[in-house]
Amino acid sequence: MDFELSEEQQMIRDMCRRFAENEIKPVAAELDATKKHPAELCQKMGELGLMGIAIPDQYGGAGMDYVSYILAVIEISRACASTGVIMSVNNSLYCFPINRFGNDAQKRAYLTPVASGQAMGCYALTEAGAGSDPSSMRTTARLEGDSWIINGEKKFITNGNVADYCVLAAVTDKDKGYKGISSFIVDTKNTPGFSVGRVEEKMGIKASGTAELVFSDARIPKENLLGEQGAGLKQMLTTLDAGRLGIGAQALGIGRAVLEEALEYAQTREQFGRPIAKFQAIQWKLADMATELDAAELLLLRAAWLQDQGRPFEKESAMAKMYASDVAMRAAVEGVQILGGYGYCKEFPMERHMRDAKICQIYEGTNEIMRLVIARNLLREAKSKM
Repeated sequence: MDFELSEEQQMIRDMCRRFAENEIKPVAAELDATKKHPAELCQKMGELGLMGIAIPDQYGGAGMDYVSYILAVIEISRACASTGVIMSVNNSLYCFPINRFGNDAQKRAYLTPVASGQAMGCYALTEAGAGSDPSSMRTTARLEGDSWIINGEKKFITNGNVADYCVLAAVTDKDKGYKGISSFIVDTKNTPGFSVGRVEEKMGIKASGTAELVFSDARIPKENLLGEQGAGLKQMLTTLDAGRLGIGAQALGIGRAVLEEALEYAQTREQFGRPIAKFQAIQWKLADMATELDAAELLLLRAAWLQDQGRPFEKESAMAKMYASDVAMRAAVEGVQILGGYGYCKEFPMERHMRDAKICQIYEGTNEIMRLVIARNLLREAKSKM
């Protein structure tokens, strides 16, 4: 068993760490305060190959593996969780399904500009009444001549307010239930009947736009069906497996930032004539943080390795996302506690980390759903051995 990263993986991690420390971290608080989309940072990440890390270079990507992708998201999110999730969605939820299920023409037209960082992508699945339960989806697509006509509204779409392209889930046959869901590629800048609705005011990840997408007799070309009609659910589940690794990595990056800042503060803050790092109560908090974060990283890297090997990773992805996000939230709560009053004030980044960490337990499948996914896989494995 080899725990060493390859030379290429170490290079991507170190490059992202330097970029995050020098370019992202100094402006993270400002991005949070102004809620401004970090367009300039996204452009620079595109130039570094970070917006399509695991996409083949023939389609504008960096041609690296998913372990490298996870390492990159951790480092970017350590500096700014908003920038981290923008990057993650672009890679996992937009680029991944088109690369996996799209044909060559679709990849050249809709994958290349996004993977190369020249454009931005998003993934439109969630609706007001269809989150954890996609069978309640109401957005429809009907074929009319050479076009699909789409009607419906999508909610809580990361990058939705800035995306040039969208992978959309819609119902093409209501009578078939889950098997009546299909996926489409939408050019949001050139689609009549499409508009961006409300952009949400959120507790955290404020520089990452979370938007409502509105389709009112929106017309897209017939050839923008992604894969086969009725294959949308299967595509969706595979895409979410990949996306959960990105969110787990985002959570881990937040947790790493919490630990670093808690360690620094504990060694400089004095009470009763000595640094608070000398007190056992503080040491135990730091020890628990470090142990849980390392465990989360190992779960993430195992799942990413399985994906790189082309092996099933649904259970492992759910485990990694669930555990990393729970760990990040626990670390953030304890981080605020270690800093005391300062942890509750915007003078320090710690309160931002706590606000940012919470969403990781919710999106890409709530952690309650993650536990159902894990249990379903465990029961299936147990049954197969009987």
